[in-house]
This record gives sequence, structure tokens and C-alpha cells, in this order.
Amino acid sequence: MLDGKKVTVVMPAYNAASTLERTLGGIDRTLVDDVLLVDDASSDRTVDVARRLGVRNLVHERNRGYGANQKTCYREALRTGADVVVMLHPDYQYTPRLIPAIASMVAVGEFDVVLGSRILSGGALKGGMPVYKYVANRVLTAVENVFTGAKLSEYHTGYRAFSRHVLQSLPLDRNSDDFVFDAQMLAQCIYFGFRVGEVSCPTRYAPDSSSIGFRRSVTYGLGVLGVTAQFALAKRGLATTKIFER
Repeated sequence: MLDGKKVTVVMPAYNAASTLERTLGGIDRTLVDDVLLVDDASSDRTVDVARRLGVRNLVHERNRGYGANQKTCYREALRTGADVVVMLHPDYQYTPRLIPAIASMVAVGEFDVVLGSRILSGGALKGGMPVYKYVANRVLTAVENVFTGAKLSEYHTGYRAFSRHVLQSLPLDRNSDDFVFDAQMLAQCIYFGFRVGEVSCPTRYAPDSSSIGFRRSVTYGLGVLGVTAQFALAKRGLATTKIFER
């Protein structure tokens, strides 16, 4: 526990058999109370590895998408009493050793949401992030900051911590089951006035790291712009969108 709060790490997994053990090995179990892996119908041995290592797991019988995976993660974490939930990808792109820092910022009540930013450290490109993804990240983040009024260094990290109250409050079931779920969820956090903090996080891009290709990246980018437009219209009372209604 951290400050008397139960900390649960959730891992939305898809074909992570080669990196899962290394990721789990970096989690400080003296501070983390529970680890939950949700497998989205992987075609490799992800579930076998998780079970061999004694990790609590749930399995989608069919591939439902990254957003749907997170929905299952958060629903189960809340059901089992988590006070702080850290979402960590099992592909070792983000170091698990920052979990205590990220989770503690939520546990002590300073922030409702904390992001592990690959941009603050200036190490995104050094860590192997493709140039086109880095440029897209910076452009999209700039646009999002203008229209949301926030001043975040990065909106597109997959390393995030949330308080129980945030997860209970957001209408997550109205969000996409695909990758744009991340953008929708963070936009909701800002829209509903939750306090968002950041910590610097190194990154690791390697052949065994999960990543979407160029075409899906373009689709994601357009989706982010769509969410940002919906946010701006809803904030100004010009149009309503279900994801911004409680």
C-alpha cells in the first residue's frame, strides 16, 4: 500500500509473451498490492506466461480492442477494491520502476491522474521512438493543449495512474474500444476538472515492443483531432457529446 491506499497495476495485454516476465520483474511488490493482466485474445503464449508467474488474469475470448481491454482492466480493479490504479503496458516500453513515484502522487491526494511522459526527459527519440511518431506526438499535443487549456507535455503515453474516484466518475463505457480510447479518457479527465500531473519517463522502442503501424497511426491521429474538436464544442456549450456527459 501507499499512504494506506491499495495499489493495483493493470496490464492490457496482446501478444506480450516475450516481454511479460521482464515487465513483471520490475514491479515492486512491496508497494503494489495486486497485478491484473487482461489478455485480448493473444495468439502467442501470453496467458501461459502470466499463469506460470502467478499473475491474476482475465481473458477475452475474442479480440475486442485496446480500449475494450482497458475497460475490463478498470472495471475489475474497482471490483476488487483498488484505490489507485496504474496502467502499465506489458511490452516493457515503459519502465515499471516508476510505479511507486506515479502511484504515490495519486495516493497522497496531490493529483487525480498522473502520466508518465516520454517527452519531459527528452529521451523519446533516444529511446527509439520513430521520428514520424515523435513529430505527430508533438503536433497533436500542441493542438490538444490549445483547445483543452491544459499544459501537458504529452497526451499519448500509455503509462497512467488514476484514483478510484476518477475511474468511478468517468463514463468510460461510452468511449471507443480502439486506440482512441486513451485520448477520450484523458480529455474526459480534463473536461471534468480532475487534476493531472506528469513525471518524466524514459522509453524503449524495440522489435518486441507493441506499436501500431503508419496507417493505424494516421487513423488514431484523426481520431484525436475529432475528440479535441468534441471537447472544444462541449466546453463552449455549442454541441453535446455523450463522452462528456455524466
